[in-house]
Amino acid sequence: MDSSKRPLPASFEVIDDDMARVIRAKSGAERLRIASGMFASARRMFLSHLRAEHADWDERRIHQEAARRLSHGAA
Repeated sequence: MDSSKRPLPASFEVIDDDMARVIRAKSGAERLRIASGMFASARRMFLSHLRAEHADWDERRIHQEAARRLSHGAA
């Protein structure tokens, strides 16, 4: 298998105790707002990546592919 096509090893990021306390102190609505903002940011970065990788695609195709991948193929 081509080394560029090998799956990445699974990894886990462990949250630091101080950050865990900060997050626990937030309300559910605050945590949801933060998570939503993080998802929106990741989606914008992913759209930029798709545009760079597929310069020949129009915006509709870019957004369709992003939706398909972000929904794990369920779209």
